[in-house]
Amino acid sequence: MNQPEWNIKAPSATCQVCGRAFTDQEPFVSRLTFGAEGYERCDCCTACWPEARKAESLSIWKSVFRVPPPPPPEPIRRETAESLLRQFMETEDPSRRNAIFILAVMLERRRILVERDVKTREDGLKVRFYEHRKTGEIFVVPDPGLRLDELEHVQKEVITLLGGPAPGQPSNEPGESPSHESSADQPTESDA
Repeated sequence: MNQPEWNIKAPSATCQVCGRAFTDQEPFVSRLTFGAEGYERCDCCTACWPEARKAESLSIWKSVFRVPPPPPPEPIRRETAESLLRQFMETEDPSRRNAIFILAVMLERRRILVERDVKTREDGLKVRFYEHRKTGEIFVVPDPGLRLDELEHVQKEVITLLGGPAPGQPSNEPGESPSHESSADQPTESDA
């Protein structure tokens, strides 16, 4: 016996009769029919239900539309790290040398940049050559030779520059994204 496919689509974000978008927490009616391509779902607002009801249905149910939450943002956006690296490299500010190196390493770990060569200059400074995987651009990044005790400070600086929690601020629980609201508007524990 040939069994029908059970690929029933998710609820629609709009009424399939009038085309109006559902609002959050709005009740709607779903109807399941069997057509030429298998099971078909029709979602409609309560105002259009009398019109949609005319078709023969296998199943009918009421539900409440919930706007799906937006996907959580990446903790560090690739574009932001890359644009920050480009910005710092254009300014050639020596005080940004450590941040440039950390950003390049971050982008290497994310497989955006690939290290192609390392040279030691006559003055002893290591220079790393990174290639952008998509564009083929070469980034020449001096290796500042950071010590472990310097690394944490530079990492915190870079995280702050990328919009992460500032050093000393409590971090979010694992899996939570940072708030996009201004910290000046939010009460702190010391305000209580």
